[in-house]
Amino acid sequence: MSDADQPIAGAPAKERHPRGLPVLFFTEMWERFSYYGMRALLVLYLVNAVGYERADALRIYAIYTGLVYLTPIVGGYLADRYLGSRKAILIGGVTMMLGHFAMAVPALLHLALGLLIIGNGFFKPNISTLLGTLYRERDPRRDGGFTIFYMGVNLGAFFSPLIAGTLGEKIGWHWGFMSAGVGMAIGITVFLRGQHTLGSAGLFAGRQRLVRSDWAHVLAISASAIPAVLLAVEVWQWAGAWWASLPLLAKFGAGIGLCAVAGAIPRFFARRDAEAKPLTAQEWRSMFVIGLIAVFVILFWMGFEQAGGTMNLFADKQTDRILFGWEMPASYFQSVNPLAIIALAPLFAMAWTRLDRSRYALSDPAKQGGGMIVLGLGFVVMALAQERADAMGLVGPQWLLFAYLLHTIGELMLSPIGLSMVTKLAPARLGAMMMGLWFTSTAIANYLAGVLEALLAGSGIPLYWFLVATSISGGVVLLALSPLLTRLALRRV
Repeated sequence: MSDADQPIAGAPAKERHPRGLPVLFFTEMWERFSYYGMRALLVLYLVNAVGYERADALRIYAIYTGLVYLTPIVGGYLADRYLGSRKAILIGGVTMMLGHFAMAVPALLHLALGLLIIGNGFFKPNISTLLGTLYRERDPRRDGGFTIFYMGVNLGAFFSPLIAGTLGEKIGWHWGFMSAGVGMAIGITVFLRGQHTLGSAGLFAGRQRLVRSDWAHVLAISASAIPAVLLAVEVWQWAGAWWASLPLLAKFGAGIGLCAVAGAIPRFFARRDAEAKPLTAQEWRSMFVIGLIAVFVILFWMGFEQAGGTMNLFADKQTDRILFGWEMPASYFQSVNPLAIIALAPLFAMAWTRLDRSRYALSDPAKQGGGMIVLGLGFVVMALAQERADAMGLVGPQWLLFAYLLHTIGELMLSPIGLSMVTKLAPARLGAMMMGLWFTSTAIANYLAGVLEALLAGSGIPLYWFLVATSISGGVVLLALSPLLTRLALRRV
């Protein structure tokens, strides 16, 4: 047991949570404050301040949010092999802080986004991992600890649009982005001041604290992110021009090739890590179930992540935001989802527990299918609101509020259930890789969320009605497949 696992002196017989939990709670809260403040402002800033066309702004949003969910795979691997989670968190925090401050300078836009992407890759996977190491294996406090931690995520997500949004939209965009940077700086400070509560957690065996060389690594790697991003931007621009020059058939072939490589990864790891114990047929079936449901997850997040893109622009351009003579910032609507999660998550936790003990228990795929259908109902509201706005001008804020509420209910039915399902079904020796696959599906969905409007341009298909169709039909199909998927997994999931 690490020092962080020891109960507080004088504690009652029932163990309290580790002393490091509040440190990680507030560190994550301030990091999420910085991320969601940036997310709430990005598209509005690009359209209203920088002068980007709507489609170009949404494409940048797509690339940014997509890569934010890809880089944690690399950051987690580097922490596991070379850095340790505690040092990786510091690298990520410092790099993101630099990125937020760089966002205050319009000429540094691409550098800033790159720093945020890299920093998130180091930070996001490792703070959750560090929290897990504070608890013993099969510790009954673990689920409660992660629930408390998740509340920190949503507290930061709730306050950031209110503060960063007000500063950005009412005073100056650079003030909004700088407030996100200040939030990240506060998070780093909280983490540093609480190091003594973490014991040896997040350090390699035999280490009890960060030493001078660790601080040198943090500063050197964080600083090296700047030239790395500048080089990556140049390569990205060249690769984009090269990809655009390829004929459609070549692009299709390249996509098939990438899928083939991705499909070969599990077999490669099975030989490398367990030559004497290859994956069983049942393990392959379980992985197939995860992969298939991940496809439906892409459809869900492709719709849900319209929140920071088209729905954010709808709030800005087509929603009546005048309340008692005061114009509410459009970014305030981004606080509806985390507020609803804080209010509804405990109720859903109790409802699932009671339902799972009854004869009406639902499998995990069935719950997720229901979540997709509820998401689709939210887009019915948005589709009607869009038609009304096109015909009459500005619409009332109740349309967005109701849509966000339905989307939050859908999220609570799908997201936590899916994460739990992956941990239950994935073979132990491939658990991290399968979680990486799950987050990769989220990355793909975030990219599609940003470019979907452009893809539908000229087709005559309204965006929100398209999302009604994909969400509800996907949910119905997943509901229909849920008995088969449960049988394939050979366990009730």
